[in-house]
Amino acid sequence: MIEATGTLQVQAWHDQVLPPVERVRPGLWSIPVPIPDNPLRYVLVYALEVPAGVALIDAGWDTDDAWAALTDGLGRAGYGPGDVTDVFVTHIHPDHYGLAGRIRDASGARVALHPADAALVGDRYADMGPLLAKARGMLLDGGVPAATAADLGAASVGVSHFVSPVAPDVLIDDGDRLDLPGWNLRALWTPGHSPGHLCFYDADRRLLLSGDHLLPRISPNISVHPQQRPNPLADFLDSLDRLRHLDVDEVLPAHEYRFRRCAHRAAQLAAHHHARLEEIEAAVRHRPGATAWELTLGLGWSRPWDQLSPLMQRAAFGETMAHLVLLQHQGRLRRQAGPPQRWQPTR
Repeated sequence: MIEATGTLQVQAWHDQVLPPVERVRPGLWSIPVPIPDNPLRYVLVYALEVPAGVALIDAGWDTDDAWAALTDGLGRAGYGPGDVTDVFVTHIHPDHYGLAGRIRDASGARVALHPADAALVGDRYADMGPLLAKARGMLLDGGVPAATAADLGAASVGVSHFVSPVAPDVLIDDGDRLDLPGWNLRALWTPGHSPGHLCFYDADRRLLLSGDHLLPRISPNISVHPQQRPNPLADFLDSLDRLRHLDVDEVLPAHEYRFRRCAHRAAQLAAHHHARLEEIEAAVRHRPGATAWELTLGLGWSRPWDQLSPLMQRAAFGETMAHLVLLQHQGRLRRQAGPPQRWQPTR
């Protein structure tokens, strides 16, 4: 079992309220920023004190409530939005990247991303038409009925409104040391949840700021979609294995609460996905020729299918696809050309 260290955060999670702003370590603050209409409820933005002001890990959604929460949290630490020097974004999903542009407008802060995520900004948040067409085509190839594919393919349009898209000022690659006096943070490229997902590791303090890559209760969504790498689940499992070898005293995730036993949690997540691979391979053997959509509908999810929003249903389909792609790569399944594509056991 992991050991929860954010006890106030755990209690707030159970009480379904925002946790408090906390001084986690000297010079390091945890600021919860609300997410509208989302079961995750909030993203934890981390503020690191530096001589020139404060640097942020992630930013939150671009809503007035989120901006107010971030501003109030910075105030608790003795700062304001104008004191932010940098925003180091773990990945470009709206709850992490959305406020980056507004923060830069307020302070002139540098915004930093991994190159793989930086390359996706325009198609994802500025000119979405081609990406939406690709998403709908992927769903149709996977056996999603046309009317449902139209709804699921456009499901991300609403959340794009919570982002002020901004081109990064700085690109951060694997192993880069962040330019933060008083800190020894290095970037770890951990693709899977997004192509350019980053964690940040301080070897001196034995801290891992894990973004969405390592969470205490749930697995991040690992999906096949038009902006993903070819085999995202393989990337994710490789990235988990990398974290298991770090000397980490405490993990500071972007959601839920802080915890210890990083290697144990990484092993738990890997075991979860290996069990899911076995489940999906067995489902194909039981029903050879099934489409990815048919397999998705036959699996268990975190809540009943009809209670999942279109965006969550699309994420579930993408996650099924990610497991199928890895099974194909391992030679355990084969894909028949479509449309729709169908899946067969190899032996």
